[in-house]
Amino acid sequence: MTKLTDTILTILTVSSIYLVLYVGAIPTPAVIHDEILPVLPWWALVSYGCYALFSLGYGVFTLNDKEDKYEELLSQISEARGFLEKNGVDVK
Repeated sequence: MTKLTDTILTILTVSSIYLVLYVGAIPTPAVIHDEILPVLPWWALVSYGCYALFSLGYGVFTLNDKEDKYEELLSQISEARGFLEKNGVDVK
């Protein structure tokens, strides 16, 4: 299974379970149905945002630990600057 297929299958499974619980096809206590299920998508969205921000920050924080990637990034930046200057763009 590809990563895309796995991701789509996971999203469909989780959203199907949520929809079945939300419409009441599977009986749940009133407290869960009235207080937890309505805010569950927002909680999931905020949790995903926190995870994404942490992953991005950790990647930036540990960039200097990966010398080969650091050097590759610097060479790509200098290559892009050279290309832009060659085409008449002022790069400072």
